[in-house]
Amino acid sequence: MAVTGIISALIVGIVIGVLGRLVVPGRQSIPIWLTIVIGVVAALVGTAIATVLGVADTRGIDWIELIIQVALAAVGVAAVAGGYGRRKIR
Repeated sequence: MAVTGIISALIVGIVIGVLGRLVVPGRQSIPIWLTIVIGVVAALVGTAIATVLGVADTRGIDWIELIIQVALAAVGVAAVAGGYGRRKIR
């Protein structure tokens, strides 16, 4: 993978992760790096799902693919925030 591909994946991951975090109600006490990781994973999995459904390659902005990615990021943020907040410091 080229450097530009890595940088663009990080930028997309940041955007998807932040949008997913905004969708989840309440405060999430997870670090920003974890939000970025969740966003990158959600973007990759969302693109794969959109490809299987046949909606990944449309003219203009792929709104359905974007909705799938943000929904996956929101589920990921909610799941991780629920588990991350329950950790006990010894």
